[in-house]
Amino acid sequence: MDERPITFAEAINEALKQSMMKDPEVILLGENVTSSWRPTTKGLLEEFGRERVRDTPISETAFIGAGIGASILSMRPVVELMLVDFGLVAMDQILNQLAKTHYMSGGAVKTPLTIRASYGGGTSSGATHSESLYSLFAHMPGIKVVVPSNPFDAKGLLLSCIRNDDPEIFMEHRLLYDLKGHVPAEDYVLPLGEAKVVQEGDDVTVFTIGRMVHEAIQAAQELKDKVSVEVIDARTVVPLDEKALISSIEKTGRLVVVDEDYERCGFCAEVTAIAANKAFEYLKAPILRVASPNVPIPYNPTLEKRYLPNRDKIVSAIKSVARYA
Repeated sequence: MDERPITFAEAINEALKQSMMKDPEVILLGENVTSSWRPTTKGLLEEFGRERVRDTPISETAFIGAGIGASILSMRPVVELMLVDFGLVAMDQILNQLAKTHYMSGGAVKTPLTIRASYGGGTSSGATHSESLYSLFAHMPGIKVVVPSNPFDAKGLLLSCIRNDDPEIFMEHRLLYDLKGHVPAEDYVLPLGEAKVVQEGDDVTVFTIGRMVHEAIQAAQELKDKVSVEVIDARTVVPLDEKALISSIEKTGRLVVVDEDYERCGFCAEVTAIAANKAFEYLKAPILRVASPNVPIPYNPTLEKRYLPNRDKIVSAIKSVARYA
């Protein structure tokens, strides 16, 4: 495959373009998706026209509902939420109609809709514009939740989502849009539900997702002369790769779970429960979680920086579990 460095945003744009070229039933809906300043959708209007690339009113309830209706009629809509926080006004559409229609119809009706949503803190955008929330969607049966950490995964996982017959939430951290990585120009898909070992190690497993993968890698590099850290990128919250998690714990005996979402009832809690239930016999130390505290995200940039998980907090957690030798 011909690989070249492109940004995370460009990888998403390329996945959308290749999907639309391959399948005329793929359409794009959302706020400002025709605007030239949106790097993930730039140029798609000019290539595919307003029948397939449509700006919507500022009503998430309406345009997500329209996307669900289109998917029921055998189209493959990609609906863009400018921020995942805005999806909260459309929870009936997402968690009742989208997630449950296939089940409630006895398998007769499919809803192959992909919701793209940017998420995450780090831009001092306040408590209602900075959340992660993928655990909230993961809680409801019937919907897949995908959270890529790099341009290569972003393209391959998005192509897989669009072509999958199930509904998906595809989460894009806003601070990753300018991240560059080598991405094949060709069309390719990555399987949903397969984690990736991004750094091998023997002493401590760090299981994480999204932008926190990069913070975990930095922490592992800082400790490389003292602790051998294995960093695993889950890539998807639903389905979650339990096999990769358990296999790594069996090797290292220690686990740190890192997540930008809220700590309570979140990704960290689910991974910790799986490890305790299915890999307890391998554990040599308590499991530690590094996540966002259970308070609204501060607007103040100094407070926000202290609030979010980061390399230093991960380093501290790794050192703590490594003491159990």
